[in-house]
Amino acid sequence: MFKNIVNKICTVWMFIGGLLFISSAAWAQYPGYKPVADLAAFKKQFAVESAKVQSITSDFTQNKELLALTETITSSGKFWFKRSNRVRIDYTKPFTYRMVMNGDKMLVKDDQKENRINVKSNKLFQQVNKIMIDCVQGTILDSKDFTTRVFENDKTYLLEMTPVAKTLKEFFQTIVLTVEKKDYSVRSIDMNEPAGDKTTITFSNKVLNALVADEVFAL
Repeated sequence: MFKNIVNKICTVWMFIGGLLFISSAAWAQYPGYKPVADLAAFKKQFAVESAKVQSITSDFTQNKELLALTETITSSGKFWFKRSNRVRIDYTKPFTYRMVMNGDKMLVKDDQKENRINVKSNKLFQQVNKIMIDCVQGTILDSKDFTTRVFENDKTYLLEMTPVAKTLKEFFQTIVLTVEKKDYSVRSIDMNEPAGDKTTITFSNKVLNALVADEVFAL
């Protein structure tokens, strides 16, 4: 359960980071992409775009590839974000699962039970909360929790984020975001785990700055 919560939290701040947002060997990893020529300009624009976003709603589809299995596990649901520091993720198919973050408080609920968590009581959750704030402020690319490489093609940016912090390295080998150039919104997130498992989340029907009621984030 703890690992699932961390994965879902990381989904939150990676998605917000992209919406509020170099060698030949690297090129081979991402065919069709090349390193961003002016990284400083990209970071500046990333921060500018993040400041414009007050709320987000989106549908998502998640594909989980387990090294021990030959099949892919697919699930889907809905995502909400509202400044500052309010997030909700609802998995609706093939199971129901809800996670709500509101300030320093968190609610995790499934069919059997619900848990309420104080983010300040757990070092890892504190670290994740800090990263989410960096995402909202558009400073995630300067975070000391990751080393980041940025690539681009005609339509998208690709951000490869490698955890530096020991606690995050236990969960992720790399996190790769594909970000639309037209509005800096996230097209997809790949979360690659050290053991070889991979989670890909694809976002659709994204709406920015629509009215989102505070009740959506009730704990």
